[in-house]
Amino acid sequence: MSTVERTKINQLLTSQPRGAVMLSSWLSAQGYSSDLQKRYRKSGWLESIGKGAMIRAGAQVGYEGALYALQTQSGMSIHPGGRSALAMLGKAHYLEMGRSKVTLFSGHNEKPPVWFQNHDWGTAFDCYQSAFLPPYLGLTDVDVGAFKIKVSGSVRAIMECLYLAPEKQELAECYELMEGLTNLRPDHVQKLLEACNSIKVKRLFMVLAEKAGHSWVEYIDLKKVDFGKGKRSIVKDGVYVSKYQITVPKEWGAHDKADL
Repeated sequence: MSTVERTKINQLLTSQPRGAVMLSSWLSAQGYSSDLQKRYRKSGWLESIGKGAMIRAGAQVGYEGALYALQTQSGMSIHPGGRSALAMLGKAHYLEMGRSKVTLFSGHNEKPPVWFQNHDWGTAFDCYQSAFLPPYLGLTDVDVGAFKIKVSGSVRAIMECLYLAPEKQELAECYELMEGLTNLRPDHVQKLLEACNSIKVKRLFMVLAEKAGHSWVEYIDLKKVDFGKGKRSIVKDGVYVSKYQITVPKEWGAHDKADL
């Protein structure tokens, strides 16, 4: 290997945080040709973890390092969301105990690449593609070692939980999670409610927030939120909340149905 090639690989390894994946397409855009990448692999500097992705040889890389690459090098919106995001934010640790899957959300028609799906990250994933919220709205940065990745902030995360409910996320657990969100910023809530295009999510969000008795609810301007028209039923044989025109579990009916 020439001195120039050694200098380039040293510059690359110095610039990239330990534990991060490097995408072949991104490396090419940075001036590291396919042939040069092959020589780096052959020389033992880089190691392939699947077509289109490499790591520093011998490095221990978790799924966070893969998400870092997908977010920063290819501009994907894929991120930990729902209950997993709330756990990473310290809002749901007790609910994550014993769970072996990480919930990921990405934009509509934005699938994780094959190398990500096929690599053994030591955990399983539930991946959901959706467009009920703008792809980058309501995300926040979380430290995961030598770098940060974007995850859903608290407001977006609970909305993602409600998006999955009741088929893939228990409503009772959604309420437990909402109960813990005592300090949400009303402006953040307002922005995401107005941007959300899921009538179910918006109605359930407000039903749970009001049932939980959060003080920030009084600062939400409901007139600016499109709650749609017509009745919705989330469960059979539930109680009807007339304010939001939605039928919810009976155990949520301890309050006046019209003012729940």
